[in-house]
Amino acid sequence: MERLKHVLIVEDDAHIADLLRLHLRDEGYVVEHAADGNVGVRMLEEGNWDALVLDLMLPGVDGLEICKRARAMARYTPIIITSARSSEVHRILGLELGADDYLAKPFSMLELVARVRALMRRSDALAQNARMDSGLLVRHGLSIDPLAREISLDGKILSLTPREFDLLFFFARHPDKVFSRMDLLNEVWGYQHDGYEHTVNTHINRLRTKIEQDPTEPRRILTVWGRGYKFAAEPNSAESSA
Repeated sequence: MERLKHVLIVEDDAHIADLLRLHLRDEGYVVEHAADGNVGVRMLEEGNWDALVLDLMLPGVDGLEICKRARAMARYTPIIITSARSSEVHRILGLELGADDYLAKPFSMLELVARVRALMRRSDALAQNARMDSGLLVRHGLSIDPLAREISLDGKILSLTPREFDLLFFFARHPDKVFSRMDLLNEVWGYQHDGYEHTVNTHINRLRTKIEQDPTEPRRILTVWGRGYKFAAEPNSAESSA
């Protein structure tokens, strides 16, 4: 019998927490709730969670610190941040610290449930791929370890967010294949939503700053004008440019 998925909600607004719990339980998930950051950290460390729905502004330990602690743990837990802090700075900071997704309040409960479902599908698929591809994948000076979720460039470990790792790993597994932004949203993020394509651009630009000698003249992740992006099987493909 397949194990039920467990979701931890860390949210100090009782009304929002009750709605989240109701909708997620309707999806068949086992849901637990912590109303402050201190309890949330303890439950996170003691439990075996398949997803974490995390508010930023919490009494006790704040959401960003919880996110950092979650990413320091051996087990990888998909994280969705929900916050009234809707500024680009807070969104980027949350993603930098390892969150997989970010929804600004107020948000649609159906949208959040769809995001949780998509993250779990993606997490299961990536875990299966990692087991299948347990050996190192080497491309253009990049050494990718799917089990340790580490990527090194010329022997130096890169500091990547979980989503950056997933995106680069996906590209490297499909050299020279062109993917549109919507393709990448579906394959790497796990959902397709019009209006979120800019997220792909942002992540690719950030990856280029970490893996390219000159991000304005990339040699690994190339833009194929009018079609999307590809990971070059060989450097300096004449077909594409930055």
